Amino acid sequence: MIYADNAATTRISDRAFEQMLPFLHEQYGNASSQYSLGIKARRAVEKARRQFAASIGANPSEITFTSGGSEANSWVLRCIAETYLNDSIHIITSTIEHHSVLNACHALKQSGAFEVTFLPVDNTGRVSVEDVKAAIRDNTKLVSIMFANNEIGTIQPIAEIGRILCECGILFHTDAVQAVGHIPVSVSDLQVDFLTASAHKFNGPKGVGMLYKRSGLELPPLIFGGEQERGLRAGTENVAGIVAAGYAIEESIAKMDESTQKLTEMVYLTVKGILTRLPAARLNGDFENRLPGIINFSFDGASGGSLMHLLDLKGICVSTSSACNSGQDTPSHVLLALGLTEEQAKSAIRISYGRYNTVDQVEAIISAVCEAYEKILSHH
Repeated sequence: MIYADNAATTRISDRAFEQMLPFLHEQYGNASSQYSLGIKARRAVEKARRQFAASIGANPSEITFTSGGSEANSWVLRCIAETYLNDSIHIITSTIEHHSVLNACHALKQSGAFEVTFLPVDNTGRVSVEDVKAAIRDNTKLVSIMFANNEIGTIQPIAEIGRILCECGILFHTDAVQAVGHIPVSVSDLQVDFLTASAHKFNGPKGVGMLYKRSGLELPPLIFGGEQERGLRAGTENVAGIVAAGYAIEESIAKMDESTQKLTEMVYLTVKGILTRLPAARLNGDFENRLPGIINFSFDGASGGSLMHLLDLKGICVSTSSACNSGQDTPSHVLLALGLTEEQAKSAIRISYGRYNTVDQVEAIISAVCEAYEKILSHH
């Protein structure tokens, strides 16, 4: 099998897996218990918090563990809603956000108390800094723009947006789920107030995410109960998952340069191979400002779903769009926002490479994509 859907999820690294195992078995203490078994668990959680904080240039006290990126994104938007419950406030986001942000913004808008501006993107998927500036109003309280897109890999000008918002005193959230562990992230350079990440995107386990909240900002608790996560998110911690996530992020940061080099080369070879052999293919997204491992193609006259299934039969895993979206025959909102037609958007597949892919697999993927496409065309 060739797994090329790393933007959906990644295989847990051997080191993260090994570090996780004791906390599922021998070291199974509750991190809130006061005897040595519990204290060991607490120390392990706090070590992971330090590992996470170091990876984004934050203070450990600014990190709260969650069950994943979607939960952390929803929390930020709901916290703004609760904080400004009786005011008429304005939020700015983009049309290509992950559904955990988009759907939360739509829900806030429907409630009637909130106005939301959904900023367009250009045909490479980038938000214009000028558009952000122009959309700011007196009652704008939050801007939420993702760091890098999960379907096309386009990276947004977060630092420039952060600079403007910092001057205006407007809260800034970035969904950095696809970016953390893959490209350098520094919360002070970006000038963000909130940043979210998810362990299973950088070779950690599923079910662990984190929210960075700049110190000094208040957040209403997400879950009421005990004092876990400084009273912000009650419930016994997923100690094993958190420990594994800490090691996974540390390892991803250590291997980042080497990994970026390899992934960039693989993407270059894939793009060159497919576009040379299939002139009817089109590359979606920004080829300059992009994550190292994600590529998205549309294929005239084909269905992305059919291509995906034919590749699956050859033992190759790719996707048609975001995994959160699959199973619905709706075209990707991201590709429509780039200006693709419904038909073009439905013809797209995403190939996303990760740590365990090799340059040798590229040729197999190119050949399989070309064969699958030709097979579909010959049946039309």
